[in-house]
Amino acid sequence: MALVAALLALILGGAGAAFAHAGLSGSDPVEGSVLETAPKQVTLTFTESVSFSDDSLRVLSPENERANPRPAQHADGKENTARVELSDKLPQGTYTVAWRVVSADGHPISGAFVFSIGQPSGTTAVVTTGSAEDTTAGRLYGFFRYVAYSGLALLVGAAAFVLVCWPTAGAVRPVRRVLAVGWVALLASTVALLLLRGPYETAGALTSAFDPSQLGRTVTGKPGIALIARLVLLAVAAVLLRRSAVRLDRHDDGSPLPPRELGAGVRLGGAVLALTLAFTWASAEHAAAGIQVPLAIPVSVLHLLAMGVWLGGLITLAVLLRRRGPGSRDIPASAIGRFSTLAFTAVAVLVGTGTYQSWRQVGSWEALSTTSYGRTLVVKIAAVVLVLCAASFSRRWTARLVHQAPPAAEPRPVPEPELVSAVQTVGAPPSPRATDDTGTSGVPAGGEPGDGTGPPVFEADGYRRSLRRTVAVEAVLGVVVLAITTLLTGTQPSRAAGTAPAATAQEPQTKVVTVPFDMGTANQHGTVQITLAPGRVGENTVEAVVFTADGGLATVPELRLTLTQDDLGIGPLDAKLKNQKGYWATYDLRLPMPGVWTLGITVRTTDIDQVTVRETVRIT
Repeated sequence: MALVAALLALILGGAGAAFAHAGLSGSDPVEGSVLETAPKQVTLTFTESVSFSDDSLRVLSPENERANPRPAQHADGKENTARVELSDKLPQGTYTVAWRVVSADGHPISGAFVFSIGQPSGTTAVVTTGSAEDTTAGRLYGFFRYVAYSGLALLVGAAAFVLVCWPTAGAVRPVRRVLAVGWVALLASTVALLLLRGPYETAGALTSAFDPSQLGRTVTGKPGIALIARLVLLAVAAVLLRRSAVRLDRHDDGSPLPPRELGAGVRLGGAVLALTLAFTWASAEHAAAGIQVPLAIPVSVLHLLAMGVWLGGLITLAVLLRRRGPGSRDIPASAIGRFSTLAFTAVAVLVGTGTYQSWRQVGSWEALSTTSYGRTLVVKIAAVVLVLCAASFSRRWTARLVHQAPPAAEPRPVPEPELVSAVQTVGAPPSPRATDDTGTSGVPAGGEPGDGTGPPVFEADGYRRSLRRTVAVEAVLGVVVLAITTLLTGTQPSRAAGTAPAATAQEPQTKVVTVPFDMGTANQHGTVQITLAPGRVGENTVEAVVFTADGGLATVPELRLTLTQDDLGIGPLDAKLKNQKGYWATYDLRLPMPGVWTLGITVRTTDIDQVTVRETVRIT
C-alpha cells in the first residue's frame, strides 16, 4: 500500500493525456512595442501546431474597427503560426491583437496583446477576457466529455466483467442494463460533442451548433473525424450486442437456452471494439500532441481501458450485489474473486501509464504546487488514495467470501424459462428444497434460520453485505476521480504552462484615465491621458500623453505622476515617468494592493507655469 501511495505522486495525469495545450511563444510586432511605421502584417508563433477559423485572429484599431481585411493563414506553411495582413494607411495609436486558436490536442486557447503605431493612445477595443473554455458551449462541452468517459467506463467495464469474470450466458441478462446505459450515455454524449464542437472552438453562440458550415468544418477536423468514428463503432457494438443477446438467450425456435460459456469470437470482438473506442480519444486529444506521440498514444489507450475495466466493472459488481428478487444472488464467489484479480491488474496498469503521463505533463515537483494542473492533480491523488483504502477492504471481504465458498457453489447449467440461474449463494450446500420441479429456486439463496443450511451461510451472507458496502463506497469515490480526471483534460498541463510566456496566461486589460487641466491663463489648458496596463496588482506599464484644448498633441517640459491608496495609507508612489519624445512612460511601476488609487498628475508647461490635478482609478 505504501508503494502504491508513493507511485500516486505521479499517477493519472488524465484519461489519455499528454503534454499539450499550445502557448503563444512570440509575435511580430512584439507585445507593447511602439513602431515608427505601420506594419504590413501581424504574425503569431505558438509552441505547437494550431488550427483556426476565419475569425480566429483579429487586429482592432483604437476605434475598435477591424484592421485586418482577410482571415488568418499559416505563415510560410508553418503549422505553429498564424498571420494576418493589415489594411493600408493605418492611423497612429494603440492596436489590440485578439486571437483564439485550437491547439493540436483539440482544446481552444485565446489571448490578446497591444502594440502602437507612432505613439500610444487610448483604445476602445474590447476583447473577451477569461478562460478560453469559460463559455456556455465550453461548459456544456466539458459536461458531455464527462458523460462520454462515464459511458465508456460502463460499457467497457460491464463487458469485461461478463467476458472475463463471469463468462456464461447467465450473466448477460443482469448486466444487460448496465451495458445499455453505458452505450446510450456514450452515444448521446458523442452526438452532443459533435454538435458543440464548433461553438466550443470559436466561442460562438449555442445556436451556431446547427450551422451547416460550422458542422462541415467540424467533421473535417481531427476531433470531428474521431467523433464520427466513435459513432460508427457504437453502431457496430449495438448490432453485436443485439445478436449476441438473442443467440445466448434463445434457440432458433425461441425456446430458452441454458447458461453456457461465451465463445472466443464474442471475447475477441469485445476486445477489438474496446481498443478502437479508446483509440478515438487517444488519436484526437492530449496524447496526439507533444513529445513521444508514438508511445503516448498506446499508453493512452491502455490507460483508458484500465480505467473502464476498473471503474465500470466496479459499478457492475455493485449493481449485481444489490439485486433483489429471483436470481438476485446469482453471482458466484468465484466471479467476484476473478474481478478482484482483474481490478488489481487494472489499477497496476493505471499506476504505470499514469506515472508516464504525469511525467510528460507536470515536469517537476514544484509544478505540483505552482500550477493549476499540478494542484488539481494533487487533489486527484488524494481521491485515488481514498479509493485504494476502500479497495483494500473490498479485497479482504472478497478473499473471505471466496475462501468460504465450496466447489458446489459453482454455477451449473440448468434450463429455465426466465434464464434464472439455480446457483445457490456461495457457502450454501444443496438443499432438498433448493430447486423445485420447475427449476425455480424454492428457498431464498443463503437460507433462513432453521432451514438446515448451516452457519457457513450466515458467514457468507455477512461477507456479501460487507462487500456490498465497501464496493459502493469504492464506486462513488471512483466517480469522483473520473470527474477530476475530466477536469484535468481541460486544464493546461504544467509543462505547457512553463513554456508559454506568463503574459499570455490571460488576456491583458488596460485602465485609461483622461484628466483635464487648466493653468488659468490663455492657451494653458488641455487634458492628460494616463494608460495603465494591465491595471492590476503587480507590475504595470504607464504611458501618459498630453493633449491641447483642440485635441492635438502637446509637448511639455515635465510631467510627474504619483499614486496614493488613501484607505490603506499607502503612498504617494512616484511613477518616475520618463520623456519618450512625444509621450511619457514607465514600464516597471509596481502596485502592491488592489482598490481605489488616487492619481496625482503634475503638468509643467513653462519654467513657472504648472498645475496638479487628481483623479481616481480602481486597481484589481
